Amino acid sequence: MASTLFRTIQIHPFLLYPTALFSRRNGVLYCTMKSSQTQTATQEKQQPPKVKVPQHALKKTVDKITRDYEAIIGIETHVQLSTLTKAFCSCPYNYGSQPNTSICPICMGLPGALPVLNSKVIKFAVKLGLALNCKLSLNSKFDRKQYFYPDLPKGYQISQFDIPIATGGYVDLDLPLEFGGGHRKFGITRVHMEEDAGKLLHSGNGDYIDTVGYLLQVDLNRAGVPLLEIVSEPDMRTGIEAAEYAAELQRVVRYLGISNGNMQEGSLRCDVNVSIRPVGQSEFGTKVEIKNLNSFSSINRAIDFEISRQALLHSQGQSDQIVQETRLWEEGAQKTVTMRKKEGLSDYRYFPEPDLPEVILTQEYVDSISNSLPELPEAKRRRYEKMGLSMQDVLFLANDMNVAEYFDATLSSGADIKLAANWIMGDIAAYMKNEKLSINDIKLTPQELAELIASIKSGTISGKIGKEILSELLAKGGTVKGLIEEKDLIQIADPVEIGKMIDKVISENPKQLEQYRGGKTKLQGFFAGQVMKLSKGKANPGLLNKILLEKLNGQS
Repeated sequence: MASTLFRTIQIHPFLLYPTALFSRRNGVLYCTMKSSQTQTATQEKQQPPKVKVPQHALKKTVDKITRDYEAIIGIETHVQLSTLTKAFCSCPYNYGSQPNTSICPICMGLPGALPVLNSKVIKFAVKLGLALNCKLSLNSKFDRKQYFYPDLPKGYQISQFDIPIATGGYVDLDLPLEFGGGHRKFGITRVHMEEDAGKLLHSGNGDYIDTVGYLLQVDLNRAGVPLLEIVSEPDMRTGIEAAEYAAELQRVVRYLGISNGNMQEGSLRCDVNVSIRPVGQSEFGTKVEIKNLNSFSSINRAIDFEISRQALLHSQGQSDQIVQETRLWEEGAQKTVTMRKKEGLSDYRYFPEPDLPEVILTQEYVDSISNSLPELPEAKRRRYEKMGLSMQDVLFLANDMNVAEYFDATLSSGADIKLAANWIMGDIAAYMKNEKLSINDIKLTPQELAELIASIKSGTISGKIGKEILSELLAKGGTVKGLIEEKDLIQIADPVEIGKMIDKVISENPKQLEQYRGGKTKLQGFFAGQVMKLSKGKANPGLLNKILLEKLNGQS
């Protein structure tokens, strides 16, 4: 049925593809297309030559921008919501499932199919609006955004236009110390609800490639999946600020539990808008949009490249070549390339969605959601900062909600704040990285970590033995007290017993003793190591070194 419907579709020549043909082969919907007018990333080489940014000139250009130009950066972020079903139908969505296995007449856009709004989408939108300090619209509505693309079966997208659910917010964040540190506050223009489009899967199967060489399989599994679009104010000035803004949004949606925020799966997608202007000028320059950014580092590098490209054109008197367009970031080539000219709002021909009622919120409903919000990343960072932790510790611990919860649970069990942070950021983080585990996967409980820290602090075991115990607890679980008793690991803190071991080591190494007393005081470490070896690592280090120094200097 879908094949019969789509086969008659013709695309207007002023849009992306002049002609298209859909067909069904072996139960799968395919689209073959021919283009004669559209400029894509792969076709850019056929266009008139553009000004290129030589690699050796990049740093020089960036330095010049710092002095003469100001970058204006805004980001449109799409967050895919973790609902069980799609926005307007009961189809589930599972990333990576076989094409067109989770579709129905509603998400296929078949005639007569009516959408029904998933209430979880509203709840998640309110959560995010509150978390981003926005003003909520108690009365909002849905609109139809008209455009044609092969993976948009209805020929329009259900979105929100003039009355979004949330407006006028902001996000606070702290830049990492390696990028200069400091606090930043970026405005949020709006948050609105909408549905996702499907996907075009490029295939190399020769059986279906037309004479032009294009084969696209249309996968509608993702069509109708709920999204929240977050539009920032143009408040960012560098690639680092933009990347950290996107990372903060990822933290927020994960803390709220409304999305997994996984960029590789497309659950968090960022489109960056970049323009530059001479320092001191109030008027904005020509805005360029960048897509295909699948990591925070890509966001940073793409923006830096685009700023350099635009600045070089300005410096060469070719600013008229900076046009409003959409460009793709090519990761391999480390550059942006033209994808298409940018549509304006008028091209979308918005009008109110006639098949959906208004979204009406009560203050009681909003208050109940507000009272259920967890402690968010910014509040957590400020709390950790007040504990006396360094900003490096704060950023690490608050970055992952599960790590933060583990840290808080360890403190609730009585652990020293700084020692708990050090163990989590050091040995535990290294173990998780090596074993490719999350903190929820390790066997060591927060309570046992607190017990381990207390045992070291009280002198029951040494730090070295503590590390050995930690390795076993991480991999196999168990209790600190149980392992100490089972392996007889209690630290030797008896001065008499330690003194006897020191006497034995000294008597067995007369030559080294003579050298030490002759001025080679670094040999103290040799004697301490021998005593530790003799005690099987159980001698109290502080007491050992105190008694050893006295005996080496002939004081006892």
